[in-house]
Amino acid sequence: MIFTLTYGSLASGKMCASELELLMATARSNNNKLGVTGCLIYFMGGFVQVLEGEEVIIKGLYEKIKKDPRHKNVYKFSNERTGTRDFPNWGMAYYPMDSKNLNEQEHRHFKRNLLSLGELIEPSNITTKLFWTRIKFILESTAILKKRNVVTREIVI
Repeated sequence: MIFTLTYGSLASGKMCASELELLMATARSNNNKLGVTGCLIYFMGGFVQVLEGEEVIIKGLYEKIKKDPRHKNVYKFSNERTGTRDFPNWGMAYYPMDSKNLNEQEHRHFKRNLLSLGELIEPSNITTKLFWTRIKFILESTAILKKRNVVTREIVI
């Protein structure tokens, strides 16, 4: 039986590309050893993540995440036991995106691809569905913020 959990949080401070790369390298290494899969999104100073694996391991990781000083306002959206993984081949994906060094067309293209990916993946459980629903909400909200001239930040998946 697979256990899945999704949560959101705010970054305690702005994270630079090197900090995000270190975070991902550590997560990939640890998650591979623990049999954990999932997806992490960092966007506009916030994190949304879905984790899959053995229940005791996922619950332990979530407790660690709640205490991690890089996060604040950690909020669990959902968790459940399920028969299958929705991210079986994702040790943890990463795409460095810095809006300061990215033109608007590349930014729109990446957001469109991420939304398309969310539509192509058919979640096997409510937890993964909530993860993609939250991602869609965040990405669509940025379009509204852009119209109001609010600056967006990095995306990591």
